[in-house]
Amino acid sequence: MLTRRSALQAFAGGISAAPNILRGARRPIGDKPNLLFLWTDEQRADTLAAYGNYRFHMPTLNRLASQSVVFQNAYCCQPVCTPSRGSIMTGLYPHQHGSVANNIPLRRDCLAQPELLNDSAYATAYMGKWHLGDEIFAQHGFEQWVSIEDGYYKHYSPGHDSKARSDYYYFLDRLGYKPDTKSGLFSRNFAVRRPIEHTKPTFLAQNASRFILEHRSQPWFLHVNFLEPHMPFYGPLNDLHTEAEAPIPANYPGDQIDHEPGFYRRIRQGYLDHGFGGQDLHTRPGWQRLNRNYAGLCTQVDGAVGQILWALESSGQADNTVIVFTSDHGEMMGAHSLIGKMVFYEEAARIPLLIRAPMFQSRSIAISRPVSQIDLVPTILQLLGKKAPENLPGQSLLPVAAGEAPRQDHVFLEWAPNPDGPSGRAVISPEGEKLAIYRDDNNLFFDRRRDPLELNNLYYQGGDQARITALRKQLDRWQKGIADTLELGS
Repeated sequence: MLTRRSALQAFAGGISAAPNILRGARRPIGDKPNLLFLWTDEQRADTLAAYGNYRFHMPTLNRLASQSVVFQNAYCCQPVCTPSRGSIMTGLYPHQHGSVANNIPLRRDCLAQPELLNDSAYATAYMGKWHLGDEIFAQHGFEQWVSIEDGYYKHYSPGHDSKARSDYYYFLDRLGYKPDTKSGLFSRNFAVRRPIEHTKPTFLAQNASRFILEHRSQPWFLHVNFLEPHMPFYGPLNDLHTEAEAPIPANYPGDQIDHEPGFYRRIRQGYLDHGFGGQDLHTRPGWQRLNRNYAGLCTQVDGAVGQILWALESSGQADNTVIVFTSDHGEMMGAHSLIGKMVFYEEAARIPLLIRAPMFQSRSIAISRPVSQIDLVPTILQLLGKKAPENLPGQSLLPVAAGEAPRQDHVFLEWAPNPDGPSGRAVISPEGEKLAIYRDDNNLFFDRRRDPLELNNLYYQGGDQARITALRKQLDRWQKGIADTLELGS
């Protein structure tokens, strides 16, 4: 079994050339701050100690949280990959940027973070999963591009070579591996079964570390997006956590929700019928195995982040670098007997959000009021000294971190017209109430103060009509304010 010690040794081995890189001049602190934007795919908020999980082995990210503003109730804009990623990159809601379902490319006229920054002094790079179209090709203001995913070639735009391969493909090829698919690609199932030093997190950590060290004499803007802990929920640290350290969620089975949307029930039944990763999801042992694997993937990312932060410290730029850590959405992992995302339950919609800005912040700060990833772009631009465009619906979180009341104190989520389910919208109040309204399905209302596991749908019980009406008015007002024309049910 691979231990944490041997895993960290494998991570560190990837930047043996660091002393040569470090011979260059360092940039003085106080110059334009760098941005290190670290994000994962399908990581719940409650994988970190700052959110109450002291069981997962996450030393790097737990330490980062102790130095950061921790947004304890942060939510994605839509709990599925492409729409959420589009909102993180542009500061627009999915219905505004148009990538409302997976594999709809981000339009060229929708400016991404480096395009909005628009500062030629910055070296810019994107590394990892993109999932916003033309996966392996540099775009949207990122000059350097390190790709890891080959499975999206069918979605490339005209003029892009569908036979081109990712940087990770060539990394495996140089190591002597042979593709395991008929299409001549390395599958995700193949990649996750490599030694830890050959996996995607290590590959990304090595490339990100090199970028940071090589650009220590100029401002830089770096995104690193890990696929893990996303499906297929398998990796070299599967057995690192015990069953006690990676328990099944407390709201398992949690499948007897009054008037639960039929869409949710169809998702559940599909996984019960077919299982996942060879695990029988009719049984607790099947879910337990997946949860242990999931915890191992979180630790694997933690180790890769550790290597990147080591490079940042070595570069002499740690005190001049804004660090953001988040995920595109969460993961049910057995909560309500569901797997994946695509629902408005807390485990799918709530995400970790840490922002470390040493040039503005002297201590760890915990923010309990709900916030949205729609606010990330205005926040980043303010931290880097740039004014956000007036058309962005979000707001900088810096005043919130300073204790001020936000201009918009409710959080809004979308489920856009999608072949995978009915259209819907949700609103979360500062008090922790959640109202989800679907166009052609059942609705949900949870009071998470009394029901944190979301086991009691109050929408059809008649006793909370005043609060439901008030939240529906908030939702209607928000839709009108941002020209969201979706007609919801009643």
